[in-house]
Amino acid sequence: MTAQSLLAWAAFFLYSAATFAAFGYLFSKDPRASRAMLVLLGLGLILHAAGFAAHVAVFWAYPENRFFLPLNSFFGALSYMSLALAAAFYLVEGPNRLGILGAFVLPWAALALGAALVFASPRAQPLPEPLRSYWLNIHPMLLMTAYAAFANAFGVAVARLIQEAQIKSRKPSELCYRLPSLDELDALNARIIGWAFPVLVAGLAMGFVWARIDWGRVWTWDPKLTLAVVTAAIYGAFLWMRVAGRRGRRGVYVSMLGFASVLITFFGAGLLGGRHVFMGPR
Repeated sequence: MTAQSLLAWAAFFLYSAATFAAFGYLFSKDPRASRAMLVLLGLGLILHAAGFAAHVAVFWAYPENRFFLPLNSFFGALSYMSLALAAAFYLVEGPNRLGILGAFVLPWAALALGAALVFASPRAQPLPEPLRSYWLNIHPMLLMTAYAAFANAFGVAVARLIQEAQIKSRKPSELCYRLPSLDELDALNARIIGWAFPVLVAGLAMGFVWARIDWGRVWTWDPKLTLAVVTAAIYGAFLWMRVAGRRGRRGVYVSMLGFASVLITFFGAGLLGGRHVFMGPR
C-alpha cells in the first residue's frame, strides 16, 4: 500500500472515530466526547492533508501534470471534498463550540473519503491536453469548497429541524437543551450559506470563462453545468428569502433542497454524459 493510501485510510479511521465521538456527545452530553471529537478530527485533518500532498506528488511525477491539482479524477475530487468539508467544520466548531453539530456534519466527511478509497483509484495518469489549464486549479476547487460548506449548512439545518420538533413536543428530551436555539441555528445556517454562495458563483464564473476559451462559447447544456446553475439558483433563492424576512422552516427546507442538488450535481450529473465525463470513478 502506498504512502498516500496509508495516510488516507488513517484519516478515514480518525474521521470515523470523530463521528462516533460526536454521536457519543449527542447522547451522553459528556464534554470529554466533544473534546475527543475535535482532537480526532484535528489529527485526521493533518494526516489527510499529508495524504493529499502525497497524492499531488505522485500526480506531479508526470511532467505534463506539474503544478496542476489532481481534481480531474473521482478519487482526487472526493478526497479534496472530504478535506474541505472537515476543515470547514473544524473552523465552524472551533470558535462556536457547538459540539452537538458534529453528529450531523462529520459523517459526510467520513463517507466522502471512504467512497474515494473504496470506489475510486488513486492511480495518477497524464492529464489530457484540454485539461492542462490553470483554470483546473481554480474552477473545480472553488466549486468543491462551496459544496463542502453547504454540507456543513445541511448539518445545521437538520439540527434546526430536530430542535424545532423538540420544542413543539410535549415532552422534549435532553437533546432540546443541548442544541442551540432556533435563532442561533437559523443564523449559523444562513451565515455558512452566505459565505459559500459567492464562492460557488465565482467557481461558476471561472467555469464560464474556461468554457469560452476551450469550447468557444460560454453556455452549453452540459448536465453538470446545468445542475450547478440550478444549485446556485436554489441557494440564491434561500438568501433572497432571508433578505425578505422569510425565515423559519420553509427557508430551512430550501437550503436542504440546495444540498440535495449539490449531491445530484456532484455524483449524478456524470451519468448523463456531457463534457465533464472525464471525472469517472476510475
